[in-house]
Amino acid sequence: MTDTVSGTGPARPSGFSWRRWRNRKIAHRGFQSWASRFPLTRGHVRREGERMFDLVSGFVYSQVLWAVVELDLLEATCDEAQSLAALAHRAAIPVDRMEALMQAGAALGLFDRVAPGYQLSALGAALMGAPGVVDMIRHHDVFYRDMQDPLAVLRGEKETELARFWPYVFGAGAAENPETAQRYSKLMADSQALVAEETLRAIRFDGVTRLMDVGGGTGAFLAAVGAACPDLKMTLFDLPAVVPAAEERFRALGMADRVTVRGGSFRDDPLPEGADAVSLVRVCYDHADETVMALMRKILDALPPGGRLVVSEPMAGGAHPNRSGDAYFAFYCMAMGTGRARSPERLAEMMKEAGFQGVEMPRTHRSYVTSVVVGRKPGAT
Repeated sequence: MTDTVSGTGPARPSGFSWRRWRNRKIAHRGFQSWASRFPLTRGHVRREGERMFDLVSGFVYSQVLWAVVELDLLEATCDEAQSLAALAHRAAIPVDRMEALMQAGAALGLFDRVAPGYQLSALGAALMGAPGVVDMIRHHDVFYRDMQDPLAVLRGEKETELARFWPYVFGAGAAENPETAQRYSKLMADSQALVAEETLRAIRFDGVTRLMDVGGGTGAFLAAVGAACPDLKMTLFDLPAVVPAAEERFRALGMADRVTVRGGSFRDDPLPEGADAVSLVRVCYDHADETVMALMRKILDALPPGGRLVVSEPMAGGAHPNRSGDAYFAFYCMAMGTGRARSPERLAEMMKEAGFQGVEMPRTHRSYVTSVVVGRKPGAT
């Protein structure tokens, strides 16, 4: 809100505002002291205080998590409790400092204290078993360095490491550095199992004869869809650097006769024809609006009347911001230097602008994993 006179500063408060009154009251030190003692409010004050401290110290929590993963302490403590001496020797860290790390991990819920030391907790086991999550944490050292100066990221004043880490997202670098493209594809493929599971819970491919996955990497999503829909023919379209790994995946799964793998860039090359449904799985948030719009229009042209476009990726919350989309993925995309986390409503608007109709936003059970938006090309169904 701007000043009504100059148009440059914040507007001066006018009239009564309940939120302003509430905020001023809660921010008053005397009120906080009273509320922390009053029987009807002290429990709420304690919980809010803990939440506030978590916000203040969250950057340390994330570094503790990275250290635990980098030292393979999840695997080391999975089957039986390990003593501090054994863990310290394994990691080449002094015992007193290993104790500090394990105590921090236990405080975060990753370990249980069990004689003679520490064993993986249920939360830690879930983290270890979540496809791709551990690898994402391992590569967060790059993201952490970018986020050391969040204002520079917000203002676009620095060249971020993530932009160099994923150069082929910009459409340049894959041919010159196929290892980078393959590294990206592996990192994404490892976590595609959860995305595929959520997507298949939200939508069905009944009536679809051929599904084309654009930007599908080494085929993890299509492999899951193919297992769930054994009669479905499929096409994978992605950069030539990842084609050999995709072909090997489908051969190993016995799906080679059902899947056509085509190499190319959706920016520069025409899309293969013949599919009556197209999926974009964790593709749109990597790219700017103009790139996504151009791709959606290209997909519309490639589809037959009634053909479907399925977008599945982590999304922002729009009017109801969420942590995964509006905090983590929004800043990850910003640090990459391209793309953005969009709400389902925004993606639905873009689909309609591209020419799709009957756009739906089916609910997923784990929106922090993925959300889904589906549109149809006008014409016969």
